[in-house]
Amino acid sequence: MWSGLFTHLTESWNNFKCLDPDYPTWIDLMQKYGYRIQKFGKEDYTNGHHSLSNRVEAWTRDVPFLLRQEGRPVANLTGSKMTVRVMKKDWQNTDLAVNWIRKEAVNLTQPFALYLGLNLPHPYASPSMGENFGSSTFRTSPFWLEKVSYEAIKIPKWVPLSDMHPTDYYSSYTKNCTAHFTEKEIRNIRAFYYAMCAETDGMLGEVISALNDTGLLGRTTIVFTSDHGELAMEHRQFYKMSMYEGSSHVSLIIMGPNIPSGWQVPNIVSLVDLYPTMFDIAGFSIPHNLSGSSLIPLLNKEAEAEVSSYKLHPNWAFSEFHGCNVNTSTYMLRTDKWKYIAYADGSSVPPQLFDLSADPDELINVATEFPEVTHGLDRKLRTIVDYPSVSDSVHWYNKEQFSSWKESLGQNYSTMISNLRWHLDWLKNPTEYENTVEQWLKNNTTR
Repeated sequence: MWSGLFTHLTESWNNFKCLDPDYPTWIDLMQKYGYRIQKFGKEDYTNGHHSLSNRVEAWTRDVPFLLRQEGRPVANLTGSKMTVRVMKKDWQNTDLAVNWIRKEAVNLTQPFALYLGLNLPHPYASPSMGENFGSSTFRTSPFWLEKVSYEAIKIPKWVPLSDMHPTDYYSSYTKNCTAHFTEKEIRNIRAFYYAMCAETDGMLGEVISALNDTGLLGRTTIVFTSDHGELAMEHRQFYKMSMYEGSSHVSLIIMGPNIPSGWQVPNIVSLVDLYPTMFDIAGFSIPHNLSGSSLIPLLNKEAEAEVSSYKLHPNWAFSEFHGCNVNTSTYMLRTDKWKYIAYADGSSVPPQLFDLSADPDELINVATEFPEVTHGLDRKLRTIVDYPSVSDSVHWYNKEQFSSWKESLGQNYSTMISNLRWHLDWLKNPTEYENTVEQWLKNNTTR
């Protein structure tokens, strides 16, 4: 989203190893080319962010143990029907953005680019699970919950635990979702998630209102999107780190001059398209080395007529993930009908193929039923990324990083590793888990 390049090209392997701090993102270059830049909220796309637990879990993802890394997902109602501001930090950043528009942007003689990064609708931290546990609480107030049609919420279908893909089972287990959940619990989690989305929408409304009140709306382009989706108990999971639609398929709403109102574009696009699109909107020349393509030809009929001057947009989207809560590198190729997911080296973990037209819930893996489709998509995937080689690089990076971290701790290692997010499980048998890690470090210690 920020670099315009696929993850393996920037080697942003996890939430800790992201872009270098001096990496020139599209918004940095817009400042260089004369735009006034202002950023509020989350900026965790550079190196060094997120918790120690998060990075250690990513480094040790292929250690052969199963440890819960999150609290059990729960719904939590707070406040009253008058409580609008539940996620206070996000509202504070929204206020900063709104005030900047009203007091500064309105007086600018140069063009501007404003970025507002919200945490919602991420789940909240679960302090009852301990200091180092993750975020598994879906929290909202009656004000937002009343906007959700509770009875209309569908309960997702689950495959039996014994039939789950091995990577899915690892994800469900580490996310603390393999125990029994009642239908009421699942419906509540989903309802609260939708209410959290509604609160997010309320913040966007404040920004649009500020632009409208200052007369800037008619000449400002607004892009609303997300770096990932959020599973709300589909596939026995919450959170992200998955190639299922709830996690990988995100909102992308663009409004502005020359963009038709209410137009839904059916084309498959990607977050790597944002960089060239923002440059296109600003009137800058688009670098040729980007992984994405400008979306302007899909949004503007006049530009569409001049499509020969643009890099044609492919009829597929590619995604990859190398972080925590998944025990191997994961690669997705998505077309209008098919979704192909490959893992690791392409052979040690079975691939998945879903016919999204017949199976929108992605419950039936038809990889062996349609071998020609599977092999064809795998060949296409390998023209985009040499994924066995990338997976191997990530594996060795993880080992090297963990070894360095372990060595830096000295005698404090046992205490530190036992008190990360997995502490409730780890402390049941710390010696066994430490020994398992040691054996993993000894195996294949050289490339």
